[in-house]
Amino acid sequence: MKKILLLLLLFLVTFAKAQNFEGIITWKITTEITDPKMKAQMEEAQKKMNDPAMQAQMKEMQEKMDDPEFKKMMEANPQLKAQMEAAMKMMQGGGDVNSMMPKAFVIKIKNENALTFMDLGMMKMETLYLKDKNASYKIDRAAKTYSAFPPPKEDPNNKMDVKVTKTGETGKVLDYTCTKYIVDIKTKDLTMQQFVWTTTAIKDFDLKSLARQRMGSNTQQSMFYEQLEGVPLKSEMVTPQGKMVMEVSEIKKQSLPSADFAIPTNFKEVPLKY
Repeated sequence: MKKILLLLLLFLVTFAKAQNFEGIITWKITTEITDPKMKAQMEEAQKKMNDPAMQAQMKEMQEKMDDPEFKKMMEANPQLKAQMEAAMKMMQGGGDVNSMMPKAFVIKIKNENALTFMDLGMMKMETLYLKDKNASYKIDRAAKTYSAFPPPKEDPNNKMDVKVTKTGETGKVLDYTCTKYIVDIKTKDLTMQQFVWTTTAIKDFDLKSLARQRMGSNTQQSMFYEQLEGVPLKSEMVTPQGKMVMEVSEIKKQSLPSADFAIPTNFKEVPLKY
């Protein structure tokens, strides 16, 4: 599932780097775990989280976090505070498998810069792509930190074999007529089939030129986007572990403040942690 998320992130960032578009795009995401082993692991995790001893530990931790002195100490250390709050949220969501699954992406775009909010279930992730630097950053507003993603590179030990097939099948997404593509991806440790629905009705995106910029941790991952005609509005990813469907639910063209697309000056740079 981690590999599916990485490809999902790549798909959205590539989509977000639009030439002239300015506004907000919202995606809805549905996920289904089909691998029996992974299902069993998640069910076991639920049982542990629902154990009375674990519930008592959660209650004790919450009481401690509500203590005025502890709160004061946390305010003096924003990064630790953010980690503690994330841990509590993860523990509280452990009783529901659906709470662990990705739910939504919201992307703000201006002048080819992109600010992306990802709801990954029990955690949230915010990334900022800056066109002038051709670089992406992980933003943590609670901790007031940012981390630079490493530049893309090709991994010679994990080459990607990609086959793109255009079909005659069409469908509607937000009243846009879309054509279906089948993308078969194989690497040393990943086999995945992806169905992508694209439209040529949105004129302020140039996906082919964006694909040449080679976003992603592996340069090969973005190259198949050159073989797609139009803008992708829906994608279904299928692997042995599960299935994930993401679909644009709203495209809102509007003026956005430039300040949204800058790293705050009082934020501290820290090493990237996935």
